[in-house]
Amino acid sequence: MNTRLKLLLTALWWSALPLVGCSSQSVSMPDETSPLTETTPTLMSPQAEDLAVDAVTVTPIVEGLERPWGVAWLPNGDMLITERPGRLRLVRDGVLEPEAIAGVTEVSAAEAQQLFASRQGGLLDIALHPDFEQNNWVYFTYAFGTQDANRTRVARAKFNGEKLTDWEVIFQVARTKQGGQHFGSRLTWLPDQTLLISIGDGGNPPLEQDGEFIRNQAQNLDSHLGKVVRINDDGSIPDDNPFVNEPGALPEIWSYGHRNIQGLAFDPINQRVWATEHGSRGGDEVNLIQAEANYGWPKVSFSAEYATGRPVAPTTTAPGITDPQRVWTP
Repeated sequence: MNTRLKLLLTALWWSALPLVGCSSQSVSMPDETSPLTETTPTLMSPQAEDLAVDAVTVTPIVEGLERPWGVAWLPNGDMLITERPGRLRLVRDGVLEPEAIAGVTEVSAAEAQQLFASRQGGLLDIALHPDFEQNNWVYFTYAFGTQDANRTRVARAKFNGEKLTDWEVIFQVARTKQGGQHFGSRLTWLPDQTLLISIGDGGNPPLEQDGEFIRNQAQNLDSHLGKVVRINDDGSIPDDNPFVNEPGALPEIWSYGHRNIQGLAFDPINQRVWATEHGSRGGDEVNLIQAEANYGWPKVSFSAEYATGRPVAPTTTAPGITDPQRVWTP
């Protein structure tokens, strides 16, 4: 069994756990999608002392990478891996090529395309187009800008097996922010070949935007921060996005009320989108991502403030909020 299949089966095993939560509208998903309920509570994380600890064997596959962030398997089994400082690496026949792939450095060096490789920012996720074997498109997320004005971008480029060409920015967060936190940036494709992108809430207090903590933008539909967005493969906006006809809302938004999703995967068996989301001082979440749903952050949360340890939110659930499937506080 190859590595790619093992990872997929592992992900699907976790997806098969009996996790249930609040229901919300689903868009572009088959009728047989398993329904969620509003009567079963969120599954909390078990106490650490009650967890069984099994022996784990760690087998290095690739060494010599600097802050690897995203990986995509090519059709022949080779791997493309992003390094956060701004390099794209190729693992060919199980061996890391000594030189980075050309086509990223030139982009990040241009003033208008400045790669912001600081703290959590840099070259982040990577995903192949579903029709990569026909069109050679590879998709990237990255932070760009400066310490005082940066945002998440999505770009695509063609990969011919040796280098990238035709770099094209197809989406960017509408407004810049300060600091080097919470870029989100995971990518996953839906069966209709639309692309989901997670966008972080912008950062922790005391960082502000518009006179309030920037994390509050996660509840504002006129901001991309704290959202999952959905676009077509060329960056255009799908006609059936849930807020496409809502005045004042950004039409790319798919779901909202997120802190910083950095795990995002489509389950092809159950036709559902799973996400793992970083909490603040605990309150990490596993969510089923559905169109139009509000996941509550920061008004509803299990998280605590880093500075004080006090709850971020006054409640952990509320009407109209889609509860997490599982919450984890180490």
